[in-house]
Amino acid sequence: MLIKQNVSDVINAQVVEEFAASMQYLAIALYFDRETLPELSGYFHLQAQEEHGHAMKLLQYLNDAGAVPAIGAIPAVKNEFDSVEECIQLALDQEITVTNQINNIVDVAVKENDHLTRQFMQWFVTEQLEEVSSMSDLLNIVKRAGDNLFRVEEYLSRTPHPEAAAAAAGA
Repeated sequence: MLIKQNVSDVINAQVVEEFAASMQYLAIALYFDRETLPELSGYFHLQAQEEHGHAMKLLQYLNDAGAVPAIGAIPAVKNEFDSVEECIQLALDQEITVTNQINNIVDVAVKENDHLTRQFMQWFVTEQLEEVSSMSDLLNIVKRAGDNLFRVEEYLSRTPHPEAAAAAAGA
């Protein structure tokens, strides 16, 4: 195995967090479906796919490093919301938490002199900047729109999802 067990353990724990985030974003997307907000729904469906992809990337790394991937139980997600702002705030808080978790993995890798994991995790460090920034921007747009959610829908219809924009740019 190319990485130490404690590094493998924190990455396996992060896999659960990424799958949980994916399910939470799916629950948010379905809320927006029920509220007939197709742009917000589509945005969070893409976010759910992105988080799933993050989990898969971590699992592949564990396999490649000779560690044993282990998918633990995913905690229940919130399915009922009182407002669009509550959904977006939950998503922003979740992204801030994930940023701290990613930083912890890097800290463990540095402590263990695990240069492979440290290098691998740099992609996630950079990704979290984009995640927190875009969710923070969306929360600001929602707050500015107030009760006129069609303004949020219009904004999203004119603004490509960060993942879609990155793919179009060849990133």
